[in-house]
Amino acid sequence: MNRIWMPAIAAFGCMLLAVADARADWPLYRGDPLAQGVAKEALPDDLEVKWEFTVPDGAFEATPIVEAGIVYIGDLDGRVYALNLKDGSKVWTYEGNVDQLSGFMGSPAFRDGRIYVGDIDGVLHCLDAKTGEKLWEFAAGLEINGSVNFYKDKILIGSQDANLYCLNLDGKLAWKVQIDDQIRCMPTVVENRGFVAGCDSKLHVIDLDKGEAIGAVPIDGPTGSAPAVRGDVAYFGTEAGSFFAIDWKELKVLWQYQDPRNRQQIRTSAAVLPDQVLFGSFSKNLVSLDLETGKEQWTFKARGKINSSPVVAGKRVYFGSADSRVRAVDLASGEEVWQYEAASGFPAGPAVSDDCLLIATERGVVYCFGKKS
Repeated sequence: MNRIWMPAIAAFGCMLLAVADARADWPLYRGDPLAQGVAKEALPDDLEVKWEFTVPDGAFEATPIVEAGIVYIGDLDGRVYALNLKDGSKVWTYEGNVDQLSGFMGSPAFRDGRIYVGDIDGVLHCLDAKTGEKLWEFAAGLEINGSVNFYKDKILIGSQDANLYCLNLDGKLAWKVQIDDQIRCMPTVVENRGFVAGCDSKLHVIDLDKGEAIGAVPIDGPTGSAPAVRGDVAYFGTEAGSFFAIDWKELKVLWQYQDPRNRQQIRTSAAVLPDQVLFGSFSKNLVSLDLETGKEQWTFKARGKINSSPVVAGKRVYFGSADSRVRAVDLASGEEVWQYEAASGFPAGPAVSDDCLLIATERGVVYCFGKKS
């Protein structure tokens, strides 16, 4: 081989390695700032439990995140755990507000060696990702249910005090925008726009450079779902049982779907693909809709309410439900292709990283599923 090409090949190999590393991570609640809920890798067809991490008498309501082989998750007893993705061993535990049992309902978020996670007392904690040491905290007015997102060098977090807060990296307030009722979702970020679907029954669009609200679209009920964005359209469901597609540039509803068989609350965030969008609801249904028209493609019936936001990996969609099962359903047919039955239900969605599916139960167990031996 001509030696002239060797440095280029070596550089290309490093680039591929960097891309592979980037693909492996799940640093935010829905995987990316757009909240699309789509992994950049497929999972093995046959999954089995690789490890379990159990908190005695514990409870989880959050999706774990993964960065550089470490899993991060907070529990309802006020602790944040860092676990080794390889074997589930504990790297560190952060004792938040354990004495007050001020737990963590939202997922952590990772950026530049730091973990950000809010608690039900309304405190956002910034931790060193390697050690779990607290670097700073910021007090919002009320409970934080959602997760952090990022814009440039800024930190975005919503609160039940109806404010979207924008913080500097040192935890100092840059600006805040108030809506008419609670914010329970992770704000979605597209270009220099932020999206908040609120308990005031509106989708809000915010200029993230100016810290100003620029418009809102009325919907039919409150929601705590993070809007999933693809192109110029935001997708999310409501407590009234409707699912919306809203053009965020034109500030108008493109279509609205309601389940004709059993219209119930939609508390999951959606997974959005080029031609379909998927969500679960209290009706026990996982529904796939045509992205352009909102027409139903298929429905899969679980045996319990679905609070677990679905995640797509390859040609399958993965989610948990209140019937204590985590499942994989074929994207094209809507048929179940894999399931695992646990001892309790799954209140939050999974994360995908390094050929593993991670998901936690309401009774304090984090499961890691990987390729069957």
